[in-house]
Parts: sequence; structure tokens; C-alpha cells
Amino acid sequence: MTERIRILPPVVVEGKYDKIRLSSLLDAQILTTDGFGIFSRRERLALLRALAAPHGLIVLTDSDGAGKQIRAFLSSAIPSDKLFHIYIPRIPGRERRKSAPSKEGMLGVEGMDDALLRGLFAPFAADAPSRARGGVTKADLYALGLTGVPRAAERRDALAGRLGLPESMTPNAFLGAVNILYARGEFLSLAAATEASNTDESNQSVL
Repeated sequence: MTERIRILPPVVVEGKYDKIRLSSLLDAQILTTDGFGIFSRRERLALLRALAAPHGLIVLTDSDGAGKQIRAFLSSAIPSDKLFHIYIPRIPGRERRKSAPSKEGMLGVEGMDDALLRGLFAPFAADAPSRARGGVTKADLYALGLTGVPRAAERRDALAGRLGLPESMTPNAFLGAVNILYARGEFLSLAAATEASNTDESNQSVL
């Protein structure tokens, strides 16, 4: 049996099946929002605020509209420097326990494979070697054509797909995610490589 990853920050997910899924992989405190229940459960929100104080909170929701609403609510209620947002990719499919796909037809947290989930949480492992991350700024996104210019959302979605992030992320959410995952130089190199690849594909389609 593969050893579970020890994570210091508490992890927040949407529902009990997400919690069960992560409990098999993580040695961590895992809490649920009970879906939209967090919107009215003041005591649960107060608990999350208190738990965020020492080490912050890791937020992992499904990559659908509901997940985005829950992230936005938590972001409005808890200081941004205490929230670490990680994202699952948008993968079409249906969880085995369900008789039909979700409304948007995408797999949720419980449907992700072990390797992907372990990769998402690896940077937060208590024994992970330190590696410089962060440093990407809004100015970098603007220079890369990822915000503030025509077709910025389209370019951002294309790069998000290459990085394993969901589409339709706001510039702020995208910036927060890449600063958790990459050092500035690493991100800029990936962005440049993606742009070059997109240009090549575009030229080939013209031919």
C-alpha cells in the first residue's frame, strides 16, 4: 500500500465522497463545505477561518460552475494569503457510483486518478524539498497576452489546458494557481513553449 502524503494545511473539499477519496491518499485534516451549505453555515465558516490562521487552507473543488462559486465565497471570507487554490483538469466522464454524468459532464475530485491527485498535493507535503515558487505578476500575464488584451481569455484557456488547469479561470485565479505550482522562470518558459506550439499548429492548419 502506497504511503499517504502528510499535509500540514487543512484541506477543504465540497462533499463527503471527495473527503473519502482524498483520505486514502493524504494524511491531513480534510473538511467539507457540504456543497453550497457553507453559504449558510456560519459555524463551519468560522471554523475554516480559525484553521487557516496557522498554516493556511488548501481548497480543492470540482472544476465546474458550482466549484467556482464555492471558491469565490471562500475567497471573499478568508484572507487571500491564507488560501491555497489547487485545481483539477476538466475531464469528461462519470464517477462510477453515479448513474449519470454531472450537469457539465465532467469528472469531479472523486473521479481523478491517484497519480494526478498526488501530483497536486506534492508541493504541500510536510517533507517536500523546498523549491522556489511564485513571483509571477499581473504584469507578466499582460506581457504574455493573458489578460487585458483581445483574446486574452482564449490564450489563458489554451495555456491552462497545457498546464492541467481548468478553463475559464479569471486572471486572478489563474495567477494564484501558477504561483503555487511554478517559479516565475519556469512558468515563463512553459508559456513561451505553449505559444510557440500554438503558432506552429496555426501555421500548419493554414497550409
